[in-house]
Amino acid sequence: MSRHIQVTFDAHDPTALSTFWRDVLGYVHPAPPGVDLPEGADPLAAWDDFLARIGVPPEQRNTRSAIEDPEGHGPRLFFQQVPEGKVVKNRVHLDVRAAPGLAGAERMAALQVECDRLVALGATQVRRVEPAPPLEAGFIVLTDPEGNEFCLD
Repeated sequence: MSRHIQVTFDAHDPTALSTFWRDVLGYVHPAPPGVDLPEGADPLAAWDDFLARIGVPPEQRNTRSAIEDPEGHGPRLFFQQVPEGKVVKNRVHLDVRAAPGLAGAERMAALQVECDRLVALGATQVRRVEPAPPLEAGFIVLTDPEGNEFCLD
């Protein structure tokens, strides 16, 4: 039997980091428990209202955040606030598949277009590894706004 997973990120600013990854992956912030959001409603504003209504102090409202695949296939991503900053290379990272079925120069061009989009969202490009067949198809290494490394491949 396979298992569903949730990927958890330690974060300084869970809402900002979850918003970045939402935009990277095409995910959504879920509605608060028991809240039916109308079409076009801002789920983050709904969360703020919900947390205020249940008595969570303002300084504790950005201690966690989550995003989900709107089609229900990908893992849920959870972001939890931690006091310490990131100090070493992460031991697990995400590979974002941004050029499925492409190869060579066409693949790298598609990866670079996506890289440029993510840099505009707050990512930092670290390095680009060119294709070296037969084992290396090429990829681009980036970091998210809090320094977590990930790859476009």
